[in-house]
Amino acid sequence: MHAHRYRITIEGALGRTCRQALEEFAMEPNGGHTAFIADLDQAALHGVLIRIRSLGLELIEIARMPGKVG
Repeated sequence: MHAHRYRITIEGALGRTCRQALEEFAMEPNGGHTAFIADLDQAALHGVLIRIRSLGLELIEIARMPGKVG
């Protein structure tokens, strides 16, 4: 599977526990939302979505960013 760069946006700011659970991602707080960016293949993307759900975070948007990874 090929990896792509994704921007995943969730509602609100992340507390310490959530930041630790998602520490491998580049975080971008933006007002009432937090975006994180990562290079993910399809399996990893689904894993992140499961992690977001298990942390009780509200998913706002998933966007595949243009360009090639690596």
